[in-house]
Amino acid sequence: MGVTPTASKPSFREALGVWAKIGVLSFGGPAGQIALMHRMLVDERKWIPEDRFLHALNFCMLLPGPEAMQLATYIGWRLHGTLGGLAAGLLFVLPGSLVVLGLTIAYVLFGQLPMVEAAFLGIKAAVLVIVIEALLRLARRALLRPHAWAIAAAAFVAIFFFAVPFPLIIAAAAALGFLVAQAQPAAKEATAAELAPSVPLIRSLGTVCLWLAIWIAPLLMTALLFGRHHVTTDIALFFSKLAVVTFGGAYAVLAYMAQQAVETYGWLKPGEMLDGLGLAETTPGPLILVTEFVGFIAAYRQGGEPKIAFGLLGAAITLWATFAPCFLWIFAGAPYIERLSASPKLAGALGGVTAAVVGVILNLSLWFGLNVLFGRVEAEWHGPLRIWNADIASLNVEALLLALFAAALLLWLRAGIAGTLALTAGAALAWSFV
Repeated sequence: MGVTPTASKPSFREALGVWAKIGVLSFGGPAGQIALMHRMLVDERKWIPEDRFLHALNFCMLLPGPEAMQLATYIGWRLHGTLGGLAAGLLFVLPGSLVVLGLTIAYVLFGQLPMVEAAFLGIKAAVLVIVIEALLRLARRALLRPHAWAIAAAAFVAIFFFAVPFPLIIAAAAALGFLVAQAQPAAKEATAAELAPSVPLIRSLGTVCLWLAIWIAPLLMTALLFGRHHVTTDIALFFSKLAVVTFGGAYAVLAYMAQQAVETYGWLKPGEMLDGLGLAETTPGPLILVTEFVGFIAAYRQGGEPKIAFGLLGAAITLWATFAPCFLWIFAGAPYIERLSASPKLAGALGGVTAAVVGVILNLSLWFGLNVLFGRVEAEWHGPLRIWNADIASLNVEALLLALFAAALLLWLRAGIAGTLALTAGAALAWSFV
């Protein structure tokens, strides 16, 4: 894959405006968010070459935590150093976290709001089309060779039909990509000097120590202030542990998180956990923001008086424990991403990961589509084989029409993402009034 010519480096102020826009428009889970960044940063502005964007995406897919937020942080770092990475990562998360916080407060005070639910249905329908567009766009760029198509197909079958854990799929894809690269005609292999990181090792160790302290110190102070058995300490410990094991993004750990929050800690009821997931799926920002919903309600109910103040503290602790480690992974690993393309074998491994990601996004697209368009979707197991069954009688005609409307706007009329989301949300609200 050739290197896309880059435009002149943007000013920090110009980049801030773009990062803020991405944060506000980052609907659709990782597929939609990655597509949005590719469209705005690679296609439209050419701030980062295509090959570096894909290498960075591959690296972020291997890390725990929300890959789209970490990809934004990396690109911000590449453009403007640590300050740029902080700006990109924070602006990617803050708009969604504020929306989730506001809706969570409304949820605990007033319950579900019909008008909000109606608008979210329109947003979900548009997001479905955005995800499909993202899938097609990424497939066109990543599946350039027969073995890449084979890896993507195998990844889809493994995760959709057999529920193979995401880390295993990524590891197998990287190994296959490495072996294919090794079997191809010999290319100039990178020297040790070329593979060396762009910063000294001692500086990388310093970065790790600094961000470990930034991550852990505030949580430790909270535990010392309220005691080991207070709910805020439980929140800090639980979500810090979750931040280290969330390989493959939020979908990979939602079942575990829901079980722990409902059964082990008793923070929420099962139906409330589903409400929180639906809320996070239809607001901007990474899906892992559902943790903010859980943290707020846990501290609101079990923290003491005043309830709202403890709820806000619980949400803040959750956000800190979830996202502070993301900056650690990126700022410590970013200098190494720059050198990965120097080795054909490493590049082959990362290419295998990219192909597998296409299969995984296809899985997420189908899963999301089934749950948007049908009211009842169940998984049936036949030995190791999983088949998703949608009850045709539960087809949501309104959601289907809204999705077709969004497809016409986005794919035919080439409307912008913001306009498409606004129009479909407005159409859903009008439908609800009628």
